[in-house]
Amino acid sequence: MRNLSVFVKAFFRILFTILAVLLAVLATVITCSLRWMFDTWSNLTMDELIYHLTSPLDGTNDAMIREYIDTCIVPAVIVLLFLLVLFAAFRKKKRYYIVMAGAIVLSVSVGALSVRGAWQDLDVGNYVADRGTYSTFIDDNYVSPSDVELTFPQEKRNLIYIFLESMETTYADTQSGGAFDRNVIPELTQIAQENEDFSGETADLNGGYSMPGTTWTIGAMFAQTSGLPLSVSIDGNSMDTQTSFFAGAVTLGDILESQGYSQTLLIGSDAAFGGRELYFTEHGNYEMMDYKYAVQNGLIPEDYHVWWGYEDEKLFEFARQKVTELAAQPEPFNLTMLTVDTHFEDGYVCERCPQLYGDDQYSNVMRCSSRQVSAFVQWLQQQDFYENTTIILCGDHPTMDSDYCEDIDSGYTRKTYTAYINAAAQKETETRRDFTTFDQFPTTLAALGVQIEGNRLGLGTNLFSSEPTLTERFGRETEERELKKNSQLIEKLADIDYDSESLKVREGRVPTGTVYADPYLRDIGGIPVTVTDLANLPDEVQSVQIAVWTNEDQSDLQWIQLGAREDGSFGANINVANYGFKLGVYYIDAYIVDSTGTPYMIGQATGYVD
Repeated sequence: MRNLSVFVKAFFRILFTILAVLLAVLATVITCSLRWMFDTWSNLTMDELIYHLTSPLDGTNDAMIREYIDTCIVPAVIVLLFLLVLFAAFRKKKRYYIVMAGAIVLSVSVGALSVRGAWQDLDVGNYVADRGTYSTFIDDNYVSPSDVELTFPQEKRNLIYIFLESMETTYADTQSGGAFDRNVIPELTQIAQENEDFSGETADLNGGYSMPGTTWTIGAMFAQTSGLPLSVSIDGNSMDTQTSFFAGAVTLGDILESQGYSQTLLIGSDAAFGGRELYFTEHGNYEMMDYKYAVQNGLIPEDYHVWWGYEDEKLFEFARQKVTELAAQPEPFNLTMLTVDTHFEDGYVCERCPQLYGDDQYSNVMRCSSRQVSAFVQWLQQQDFYENTTIILCGDHPTMDSDYCEDIDSGYTRKTYTAYINAAAQKETETRRDFTTFDQFPTTLAALGVQIEGNRLGLGTNLFSSEPTLTERFGRETEERELKKNSQLIEKLADIDYDSESLKVREGRVPTGTVYADPYLRDIGGIPVTVTDLANLPDEVQSVQIAVWTNEDQSDLQWIQLGAREDGSFGANINVANYGFKLGVYYIDAYIVDSTGTPYMIGQATGYVD
């Protein structure tokens, strides 16, 4: 009986010790993670947090991951070791249970206080309430382009629309309406001041607010070309899993296609990411000139990959070539571009980047972007086709960089950069406009000389008109609050298929296959990869390719074309020298590319080098 009592006592001692250690480590991880999260993403909202938690790690570099480990995991390990030493020192003393109880109470208290603080800062209660509530705001204020008369000029104008990654009016100096002591985008500032940004009679820059559902790239591109938020019950960067992208919406691309425009999307990354390729091909039949296109057409070497694909220096070089080709065609054109060098964290430093701001890398990158955009605009203005061409420069969304705007005054309102150049429209009012990125949709058409019945499309208003925007009518806070809620109209227009990928496979509408990665072969310095069991193939297969990366943020992603074999399979070796003979996991996605250049993901595998 005495032995049983000793056993029970020892059991509970071990149980409470494990509980105390686990709670202490968990409280440390939670507290440090929350602190790191708020330090990394300034002005963090619940919408943005959900986006970061549910989207892939694209854009997250190794430095950020290492920072998280140093800030959160290392302290947890230190606490673990400290407790083990502490409990070992007190294990035979009467105060042992007091120490354990104190550790448990302290851990629970610290963890609870941290969660409570984050709950309040993120306003989680209202967020949950909003997501469980339907609003008629969108339903009542949305104007479908199919219900509006649009009158194009007899001679249709060309459009060059450049989405500027993370570009804000904030980066200008305070004298120009920005928030910085020193202007890091002087060229873009001058462009906005000399052209149209709807700032009225002042020289202060003006821009659009980013509303809920528009604060990441595909959400921003969708908002500016459809007048709608990408607010659906699916991660916005997972729209590429859908068979359609808001099939019920009529967008800028749809309208211009119906008017005979030749349309091109030129970007330095993979257009498939986030559903961009799906959206722009379905709505406007845009030609895709992305990173894959550049590799396949010899614009860059097959093994070339920096940042997200290739840098903006090459983007503008390719743009000059493409716009010259488009201008020689008889039909009007729409060349839509997206820059990438200014993506968080801290941007990409190319060979053109000036070192004007010391070790402030992001400012140097912003200045480089400002100079490159300005040089491209000046080149366009010297071309014969410029007279009949409208150029629009718009930031896609505010930057997600962790600390770039942390020192600006809390009362300053951050807006996306906006400039309309050579627009075929006259303003009806000199009042400084209060607007969102939704308003870019009808304003773009107006800048092309299109007469818009009622001057409203989507949730947007033609800013050249005197018609008030929704922001001017209801106020920004009211608009934001209502847009955070669900909308029956959005659900109808989106027509989300939550089992779309398996449905497409069952119906035989996408290719499938099996991907194998064999063990690393040191004698050839490579990982053999085989794609076999191919089914549901298109009539013509352009190529079979694999995307390979080792970093979680895919910053070292490279594309490899596979060769056909006699048995019907495809294969190639991953040259690990291209990854610096890095040890660990090699992630592999396989794609079939049809005759139109459309890729279909057919399988995944992982290789390993030890």
